[in-house]
Amino acid sequence: MDSEQTKKYHFKAEIKKLLDILVHSLYTSREIFVRELISNSSDALDKVRFQITKGTYVIDKELPLEIRIKLDEKNNIITISDTGIGMSHDELIENIGTIAKSGSEEFLKQLAQNKTDANNIIGKFGVGFYSVFMAAKEVRIKSKSYLKDEPAVMWISDGLGDYEISKIDKELKRGTSIEIHLKEDAKEFSEKYRIQSVIKKYSNFITFPIYLDDEVVNSVSAIWREPKNNIKKEQYSEFYKFLTYDSEEPADIIHNSVDAPIQFYSLLFIPKKNDEFWKYNREDYGLDLYVRRVLIQHKNKELLPEYLSFVKGVVDSEDLPLNISRETLQENAIFSKIAKNVVSQILGYLQKKAKDNPEQYAEFWKEHGKIFKWGYGDFANHDKYTELLRFNSSKNENENGLTSLEEYEGRLKEGQKEIYFATGTTRSSIDGSPHVEVFKNKGLEVLYLTDPVDEFVLSTLRKYKDFEFKSVDSVDASTLERFKDEVESKNELNEISKEDEKHFNSLLARMKIILGDRVKEVKESKRLVNSPSVLVTGEDGGMSAQLQKILKMTNKDMADLPKILEINKNHTLIRNLIQIFKIDSKDSYIENVVEQLYESALLLEGSLDDPHKLVNRLSKMMEDSSGWYLNMKK
Repeated sequence: MDSEQTKKYHFKAEIKKLLDILVHSLYTSREIFVRELISNSSDALDKVRFQITKGTYVIDKELPLEIRIKLDEKNNIITISDTGIGMSHDELIENIGTIAKSGSEEFLKQLAQNKTDANNIIGKFGVGFYSVFMAAKEVRIKSKSYLKDEPAVMWISDGLGDYEISKIDKELKRGTSIEIHLKEDAKEFSEKYRIQSVIKKYSNFITFPIYLDDEVVNSVSAIWREPKNNIKKEQYSEFYKFLTYDSEEPADIIHNSVDAPIQFYSLLFIPKKNDEFWKYNREDYGLDLYVRRVLIQHKNKELLPEYLSFVKGVVDSEDLPLNISRETLQENAIFSKIAKNVVSQILGYLQKKAKDNPEQYAEFWKEHGKIFKWGYGDFANHDKYTELLRFNSSKNENENGLTSLEEYEGRLKEGQKEIYFATGTTRSSIDGSPHVEVFKNKGLEVLYLTDPVDEFVLSTLRKYKDFEFKSVDSVDASTLERFKDEVESKNELNEISKEDEKHFNSLLARMKIILGDRVKEVKESKRLVNSPSVLVTGEDGGMSAQLQKILKMTNKDMADLPKILEINKNHTLIRNLIQIFKIDSKDSYIENVVEQLYESALLLEGSLDDPHKLVNRLSKMMEDSSGWYLNMKK
């Protein structure tokens, strides 16, 4: 090399400090240097393509726009070349010899604060190139500018503080070639499978072909950037399977390009089947975030709220800077707008699907509804979320039926101010519950909530439009009297006499004494039709039995909240108790029946902790009654 043509330079103090950190401290993700150099090559190719399109005179115009990587495993050398815009002598000093003009001090400050994971902020301040020294003991850059009279130049450095720049007499084609002499402990990067895996991971959708030892390795195109009408269903399916490793085609495809106020592309998929392992691995979700086809973050969770975690896909931004941190996105107004827009796209698509094809939406709900319900805290999208909710209802024929809140509203009775719901483990258990008897009798619709999260959803939403959600066990039954009965009562008992009415009230007082603090009150029921008794929360808005049960699972020391025991005076058992009470108000049979009624009510709502007493008492009562029945037969 001619010494007159070669000049030695010293890195500035902050670069020396940076290089020292890179060389001695960062080993967790050394592969990112490959990504950074390919991204730089892609930028250089974009720039020269722009000049050619603009009509600027560009040398070696016939060169194909491409990136080539050569591996010399024997000598531990990797060479990354491009036919991009190239660099002149001054540009080489400006682009490689110094950190980006602004932010160098802040970059080093953040390096000091993130010692354990400093590589996460490489790229943020235009220093992505320097990551090469995590793996390199020497780097040689040869570059030829696109400008006609600029000579080819070479840059050499070992990353220890100095670099040399020289003019090259040898004729070079336009572009840049970076020759990386690997450290002994970084030999893996001269192996083909290793480099190929890095390209597949980060740079698979670069616009320009990437050749690895003369073989194109980025063969999958970034179809999200293509117009929708240019893409066939088979291409979407192929890309979806490539992205997710799912063997089935996606159920839904949401493909959008947004130009204003920000520019980005998104290609989103809703799988046909829910990920059955989701509840065991809730963190394994997110969208792949690209900036101009370069992968910035795999499965970025900030783009999707957890209740939309079933959505797969990619987002590619034009407006996010390429040198934003490629591992940890910090607060960024553009990114926040993109995330907001992506959520709006998904919810808007689901709204249209629910309206235009309710049967297909029902299939979606069957697979993904359990996760979607967790969006009750997304207040920014409250209305859209609420419209998309589905529940089983007393108006549905079976447990597979679905009802929207809009449909419920359309079936409201005149004067009905509330939306009623009941909780339980199955539809049949709710349908047979004493709580819903009066609602059935009056033709009032009840939402059947069988998923534990359902009640959290409604209690958080509080109301739909002007209609409050009300649990059937906290409804004041007297407010239902204004609704006419639609089902004729099958009760054949005579009207209770005034004398028996007085004894009934006394019986209620006796029941309260027997049960003590286990119940808040014992009173006559206005809601029961066929059952003798029921436990209710009361209209003060206490927790339902199902919600108490869920909370007790997380806090075993939580005490049961006392409820109101309602008694149906028009039930044969209660009428018989009144007669027994008239004869002997302290009869032990009354006590046994009251205990049985109370524990049976607990059993029905799933709150009976110890069924042994109930079973033993029931066995004794059946034993006694069998004797009475036998005496009658004699």
